[in-house]
Amino acid sequence: MSSSARSALLAAAGLAIVTAAAAGCSQKSDADSADALRVAASDSACEVSKTEFPAGKVSIEVENKGSKVTELYVLFPDDRIVAERENIGPGTKATITAEIKAGDYEFACKPGMKGDGVRTKVKATGKGGEKRSPELDAAVVAYRSYVLAQAEQSLPAVKTFTDAVRAGDGEAAKQAFASSRRGWERTEPVAESFGDIDPKTDVREAGLEPGQNWTGWHRLEKALWADNKIGDEEKALASQLDTDIAEWHKRVGTAEITPTSMANGAKELLDEIARNKVTGEEDRYSHTDLADFKANVEGAEKVYELLKPVTVKNDPELAKTLDSRFAALNTLLDTYRADKNGYDFTAYDKVAEPQRKELSDGVNALAEPLSKLASVAAK
Repeated sequence: MSSSARSALLAAAGLAIVTAAAAGCSQKSDADSADALRVAASDSACEVSKTEFPAGKVSIEVENKGSKVTELYVLFPDDRIVAERENIGPGTKATITAEIKAGDYEFACKPGMKGDGVRTKVKATGKGGEKRSPELDAAVVAYRSYVLAQAEQSLPAVKTFTDAVRAGDGEAAKQAFASSRRGWERTEPVAESFGDIDPKTDVREAGLEPGQNWTGWHRLEKALWADNKIGDEEKALASQLDTDIAEWHKRVGTAEITPTSMANGAKELLDEIARNKVTGEEDRYSHTDLADFKANVEGAEKVYELLKPVTVKNDPELAKTLDSRFAALNTLLDTYRADKNGYDFTAYDKVAEPQRKELSDGVNALAEPLSKLASVAAK
């Protein structure tokens, strides 16, 4: 680890670093107002302060009054995700800013972060809020193009990986594994918004629901690195992954994308790093976590880049902070790869605990100001 990278990170972190971003730490935001929806989540209830509210830009304040870490989802009737906030710890609060059109929805609180959750039906009424600025409309159009491009690029990358599995070539499959995931990891919140695709492609063994058949990248990762096995079952799973990624590619153009969903998604990407990559849980057999880590940061930074014109206008100090902390985290990540333009990162099992802590601090230092991006974009 270079001393210059360490100094850059510490300077960016400032005087106060938010620890445990993935644990749902309390946040203070512009949404603390009488107009905000309030959700009291417990281990058995999901109480919403208003079951009817005006459509448009909505602030949702969530308090976890239960004993388990919880999540809040705002869902369309078909279970597509409008907005979400994961990892809200017991006794803590979180705020979501979302754009919600007129219509019927469900708020789902998920104690233990599993299952369908405890649900409350709600209705958004009216015409759907204020018209967006041309800058925000342009950001949405550009981000949709970016997401589509990532899905398009993923098809051949995944096929290189699955072709190697079907050929029984374990070494080639291992070489293709991390790159096959890059487009997904850059745009994961959009992929997850469909609800049914993520559990088929990206679930880890620890995240399986009772009775769920384990498929996707991580099932094949375990076969390659832990079991050293490519049999008929693994070859069939490779073909299933092709099918599921093709379905994602087919549906991604229909995703509901708004400036606030973009900003919330960027924050979710940082939470994903803190929850799974920094801990080494994401790619626990291949230890390719840092490649996924970098892709998550790139996806979050793309969102910020597209929303930056509005951020500079509405909150120039936030823009300066985000510029600094993205730069610091990227500089830190660069110390784990010889080629600054490549994705061949140090295996994560070779990263010692003090360095993992340094990475965690860098993520948390960025996640705190990034959590304000949605409310700034909604101004």
